[in-house]
Order: sequence, then structure tokens, then C-alpha cells
Amino acid sequence: MTKSIALLGEYTPTFPPHTATNAAIKHSQNLLNTDITAIWVSTEEIDDTLFEQFAGIWIAPGSPYKNMEKTLWAIRYARENNIPCFGTCGGFQHIVLEYARNLLGINDAQHAEYDPYASHLFISELACSLAGREMSLSFLPDSKIAKIYGSLSATEQYYCNFGVNPDYINALKQGELLVSASDIEGEVRVIEHPNHKFFIGTLFVPQIRSTIENPHPLVTTFLKTVIA
Repeated sequence: MTKSIALLGEYTPTFPPHTATNAAIKHSQNLLNTDITAIWVSTEEIDDTLFEQFAGIWIAPGSPYKNMEKTLWAIRYARENNIPCFGTCGGFQHIVLEYARNLLGINDAQHAEYDPYASHLFISELACSLAGREMSLSFLPDSKIAKIYGSLSATEQYYCNFGVNPDYINALKQGELLVSASDIEGEVRVIEHPNHKFFIGTLFVPQIRSTIENPHPLVTTFLKTVIA
């Protein structure tokens, strides 16, 4: 049976990160010579049958989502059941939010796009937008992200205006997820689960830099994990 991944988000054909997501998957499909399929699923259409249909989920850029709670449920289910889960840009932000609520015990952790006046804004508006910027990253030695890149550094592109609130970085580091990459500003840019098949969130948008000649290693590794 052909395996499928769900691209969770509100697909917009004119939004560059969405078209880049589709293209990056095709690049990695060609490299792997696989017929794995990728299907966009609106967050308001997520239900209990999601993981009966899909072997992995990619939480896509483009928040706010139509249904944040259903998105967080899908992330939690994937985390707890060792199902490959990849989040980029807005996907990263929601992985952090699910982690704060369900592992750190901050039940009212919130995202500024949904409630800018919440008491515990784990995701806040960046003082300086990262949209369109390219920045150098440093990876923790022996982290999954470093092994995937085969390097301790990389340059990636961003498309976001929100990120981890600096006031909660210390709290973020107290649980089982690993902050495995930062940029030249020292901010959190990658979070991963060290004991999971594939559970990685990146604030940057790796799919933007993927090409047919050089498929992005993160996308390729995600698809390989789903296939396996």
C-alpha cells in the first residue's frame, strides 16, 4: 500500500512556502524513487481517523490555522505514538506550544497570533521580522539535526514574524525535547525529540532551499522515515 503524509495547514497556492513544500516533496520523491503521496488537510478537517489514513504529518507554514486545538491534538498524538512529525515555520511554533501545554504543564500557554494578551505567551511576535532573511545556524553536536545535515552549521531562510518568547527559553529547556539549533542571535530555531523516529520543528523554512538537483536533507529524511 502506498504510504501518505498529511500536510496540515490552510493551503494557499499563492503562498510561496506552500508551493515550495509541494516542490520539495517532489524533489525528495525523485531522489528516493518512491511513490509516497502528500495530501493537504485543513486543520478544521482533522479528526480521529487522521492517523488511520496517514503515516506521517507535516505541520505547514501559514498560521494562524483554522483550528489550533485540532492541530495540537495531531502533534501530541504523533509525539506520543512515535509517528513522524515535521513542523516548519508556523508548524515549529505549534510544536513548541503543544510541548509547553502537555509536557511542561503550562496549560494556558498561548500563541500571540491567536491571543496577543494571553498570560503565558510562549510564542510572541518577533522584535525584528525574519521574513525573507537568510541566517547561519549552529547545531548541537550529536543532535538529530546535525546528523541529518552532516554538519554543525547551515544557512537557511525564514518566512515568519513569530518565534519563541525569550522569557520562556529557560522553561523550554526543562523538558524532554531538545533545543538543538540556534542562530547568530542566539535564538531558538530548531527543537527535536531525541528518542523519537522523527519529531523535528524548524522556525526556518527548509523547503524554500530545496531544488531538484539538491533535495533538502530534512525533507528527504522525513520521507525516508515515513517509508520505513
